[in-house]
Amino acid sequence: MNKIILIETELFKLKDEKYKDFHKNLIPNVKEDTLLGIRVPILRQFSKKLYKENPKLAEDFLKNLPHKYYEENNLHSFIIGNIKDFQEVMTLIEEFLPYVDNWGVCDSLAPKILKKYPKETYEKIKFWLNSPHPYTVRFAIGLLLSNYLDKEFHEEMLDLVSKIKSDKYYINMMIAWYFATALAKQYESTIPYIQNKILSPWVHNKTIQKSIESKRISPDIKIYLKTLKVSTKSKN
Repeated sequence: MNKIILIETELFKLKDEKYKDFHKNLIPNVKEDTLLGIRVPILRQFSKKLYKENPKLAEDFLKNLPHKYYEENNLHSFIIGNIKDFQEVMTLIEEFLPYVDNWGVCDSLAPKILKKYPKETYEKIKFWLNSPHPYTVRFAIGLLLSNYLDKEFHEEMLDLVSKIKSDKYYINMMIAWYFATALAKQYESTIPYIQNKILSPWVHNKTIQKSIESKRISPDIKIYLKTLKVSTKSKN
């Protein structure tokens, strides 16, 4: 039996039909027949066990692109997250990103090792932000959100994200999440982008919405943000 099939067989043992019925509505652009329905904590645990007990099989799995099932792609992300060598992780990310075609897999790709190499990773982020592939762009913005809004923050990052103009929903949603989180963590640097209406109207209003829903933003600031909403109606 093909060794990769062994992984698929184990994944089928972990599937949960009720969870599949729930989860399929959250990722509408993923074909239902490619969904198994495996809960994320269980899949993460499986990835750690596979990487620890059978690293060669894990390595072969990472080379076996493209995968068939959504959960195989998430497993791919989680295995990369277990690797401690920065250069290896970066190579694997580059190989995998072209196959990422939904927000669930995109957001599951979050190797912790990248936080230990902020300068090197930031150089790649600037490259990824200009990719024609929407989920590569979303991935890059997500890294700026998770890893660069505290001690590694620089104001130029806000400018880079604000310049992204897209008609892709999952890019625009991540831009809004980024600016809403930036308002919570780097308010003084971020608020001019809202006051000056730098973002597209939809992203601008979605940023305000997410900020108002946040528990990390004070009531007074929320009241002020509400006054900054813009009309999204066409002038034609």
